[in-house]
Amino acid sequence: MSKVTVVGAGNVGATVANVLAHKDVVNEVVLLDIKGDFARGKALDSWQQAPIDYYSTKLKGTEDYKDTAGSDIVVITAGIPRKPGMSRDDLIATNAKIVNIVTKSIMEHSENPIIIVVSNPLDVMTYAAFKAAGLPASRVFGMAGILDTARYRAFLATALNVSPKDIQAVLMGGHGDTMVPLPRYTTVSGIPVTEMIGDDELNAIVERTKKGGGELVGLMGTSAWYAPGAAAAQMVETIVRDENRIFPCCAYLNGEYGINEMFLGVPVKLGKNGIEQILELQLNDDEKELLNTSAQHVRAVMDVFEGMDI
Repeated sequence: MSKVTVVGAGNVGATVANVLAHKDVVNEVVLLDIKGDFARGKALDSWQQAPIDYYSTKLKGTEDYKDTAGSDIVVITAGIPRKPGMSRDDLIATNAKIVNIVTKSIMEHSENPIIIVVSNPLDVMTYAAFKAAGLPASRVFGMAGILDTARYRAFLATALNVSPKDIQAVLMGGHGDTMVPLPRYTTVSGIPVTEMIGDDELNAIVERTKKGGGELVGLMGTSAWYAPGAAAAQMVETIVRDENRIFPCCAYLNGEYGINEMFLGVPVKLGKNGIEQILELQLNDDEKELLNTSAQHVRAVMDVFEGMDI
């Protein structure tokens, strides 16, 4: 008997709700937006899809946080999307205020939810939600690594002409141009990817992955939504089913990888309690340097957030 709230009925939020409904693993999805009729319309459209695609998950659109009462999991997608020429960091001033208000409003009506943050800049918005929620760090985390590894795996599937189902990968660091794809931990049906593709082509794919979000903004004039929405829905499904799957997520580090008091993308075990375990990989010196560089970038954006005194 699970209830999930998705805050923000824009492209990403509506996709989270729709994909999650198709998975048919929760009883109810509440789609909340300050534009209540917009949320109600999206939810009604998805509910009318249920007889066609054969799911029973009920969907409700609203602008009233009272309708979110008793939520087991909350996905926060609220905020303005990127426009061409904008970095994720450019969004901080507006989206930090939005995430802060949303999180506090959610906590007024749900006692102990798990909160998944999708709003950008992801790592710092997750930190903002964590501070506002007052929940254990295991129950507040961000969706980034699943999306980033999906892009990485999709690019590899195209280059190798293989099914993306067979590609496994680990990616760490901040959600942005300093993310750290790890070719050493990338396999195709257990075969190291380095045995199937040349260094130059692999490096080009890594660089394309780092700028994957920007590529889509340039093509569409706004942020992506199909893959990000599906990634967040996958996290919800894993938690509801208590699958203990290993995913890269934006998690609170307090000593792991030598990094303290910040959110950063690392591999974790996801289950019914949220983050059940943070996995510490044995990184080589080059990988450690890349991760530390990414952490320094996230820390700089955190400092901007802290200076806002929200």
